[in-house]
Amino acid sequence: MRHEDVWRAIDALAAENGLSASGLARKAGLDPTAFNPSKRTGPDGRSRWPSTESVAKVLTATGTGIDAFAALVTGAPALPRKAMPGRRIPLIGLAQAGGQGFFDDGGYPAGAGWDEISVPDVPDPHAYALEISGDSMEPVFRDGDVVIVSPGAPVRRGDRVVVRTRKGEVMAKELLRQSARRVELASLNPAHPGYSFGLDELAFMHRIVWASQ
Repeated sequence: MRHEDVWRAIDALAAENGLSASGLARKAGLDPTAFNPSKRTGPDGRSRWPSTESVAKVLTATGTGIDAFAALVTGAPALPRKAMPGRRIPLIGLAQAGGQGFFDDGGYPAGAGWDEISVPDVPDPHAYALEISGDSMEPVFRDGDVVIVSPGAPVRRGDRVVVRTRKGEVMAKELLRQSARRVELASLNPAHPGYSFGLDELAFMHRIVWASQ
């Protein structure tokens, strides 16, 4: 267990609940600055760890079990793929999804190349799954995480979405705002820039309804 892994888990837990680190601390009844980056290292440069009491309050406030938090610390999915119950839906890697022939004109999974995965029941008959690769979406989604996408789910501001441009780019982002002409998206990893597209530049925008972390 490493210092940076524990703090990454706290950041991921905050992001999964739509909160900043300060917002998570406040929700847990702690000082809003308790999880600030400046509090993670002491004046002498030594690493500061969150207290057991602080972690316990955060888990209680977010309804998170200790096993799920441990999975965030280790970087492993909290729910192993083979243990997922329910129906089977198409699965493909996010990096592959930008290729030709994987979606039809309606933005639904099509063609060869798709795998299958068992997931919790999703009412949308066109739902599909994408496997995340790389670290560009941390701390929300990590390499190997699986997200379930519902083309039929309504998309609202603040939702996490999968977007495919007409040029074939596929990305997972957060919807900041949508006007009659443009869509503004925020990157899930704060180290990466946001994006703005004209609606005519997008092939589709689908809502992420579940993730395997």
